Amino acid sequence: MNIIKIWTDELLTVRKDIGILLFVVAMPLFYPLLYVSVYTLETQRDVPIAIVDADNSPTSRQFVRNLDATPEVKVAAHCTSVAEAQQLMEREEVYSVVVISNDFENNLHKGKQSVVGLYCNMCSMIYYKNSMLACSNVSIAMNREIKVENYIHANTEHEAQIVQAPIDYKHTPLYNTAQGYGSFLMPPVLMLILQQTLLLGIGMSMGRTRELTGGYALPSSRHYRNAFEIVTGKSLFYLLLYLLWGVYAHIFVTKLFGLPQLGHYSDFILFIVPYLAACTAMGVTLSFLIYHREDCMLLFVFMSLPLLFMSGVSWPANNMPETIKWISYLFPSTFGLNAYVRISSMGASIADVNREMIGIIIQIAVYSVAACGLYYIKLRQKRRRRANGILGI
Repeated sequence: MNIIKIWTDELLTVRKDIGILLFVVAMPLFYPLLYVSVYTLETQRDVPIAIVDADNSPTSRQFVRNLDATPEVKVAAHCTSVAEAQQLMEREEVYSVVVISNDFENNLHKGKQSVVGLYCNMCSMIYYKNSMLACSNVSIAMNREIKVENYIHANTEHEAQIVQAPIDYKHTPLYNTAQGYGSFLMPPVLMLILQQTLLLGIGMSMGRTRELTGGYALPSSRHYRNAFEIVTGKSLFYLLLYLLWGVYAHIFVTKLFGLPQLGHYSDFILFIVPYLAACTAMGVTLSFLIYHREDCMLLFVFMSLPLLFMSGVSWPANNMPETIKWISYLFPSTFGLNAYVRISSMGASIADVNREMIGIIIQIAVYSVAACGLYYIKLRQKRRRRANGILGI
């Protein structure tokens, strides 16, 4: 009965506090929609570039036409000098400059190598990627044509194709078929949003309790007598609430924006329940660091971006220092983000992510014991204060 009473108290606390409602209801409901909608277009097309063609020969003009025909970039300006193109880049009218030297065609006729210069605005790696990809593809295609025309004369079109590419290859993206930024990044971000808003909600709840009780972590209610019952009651409330948000993110948000959803629903449920349990247990444990409602903003909000990088989703984990790796294992997001990407984007089963699930289960055990231990200490302090009050001390 005490567990139910504690669960009910947590529900009433959330209902009465607009700040907690904002973090545990409004943000999980609307923030995924806002965040994913930014990346709806998936890929960047037609990045504006400037051309400085000092050669102005038929071959150089063909190179520029081929470049403009690619989906990655569009020729937005023809400049007479690099300085003029640089001014356009400073005004962000273009994001890359392609420079063709005045001996471009001459070198090709003489059998020498010609160089095309590419200068990119590195304010975004996507601009660099598109510009480099377009220039590389055009250069490779023209190299093949020049090879056949000038060095090896094929008798048939089929022979020409073989000469151009003796070893042909096919590029097939396996899981992110659109090769879009949204399909790559949004699935793990959805799980990170659940963890971070959950930490903020539990932290705000603890801050409110301390403000109402003069700095103590326990309410004056007689139902708060057992550490295990307190942790179970509080955790069950947030676990059930966020299980709803987890299903909402996986089913509604991913379908609404066409994100990958290859895994089975049963595997998702077997993943999301332990993951949210680990996040809740960690939230209850870390909430003891919160003495004012605003503290959780300073403690948890800034962690979002580092946690995304430390998870190994956006940056390879094998390139991280060992110290950072070990620190990342303290957070459920490290295991949860990787497991969810494999389930939703790659169609993995729960058995395929057993390493991540073992990590999550260990975190549930460790953080649950830690939370119970901290509440046990607080309960002993509470009993000691009562005893001292009876004795008149």
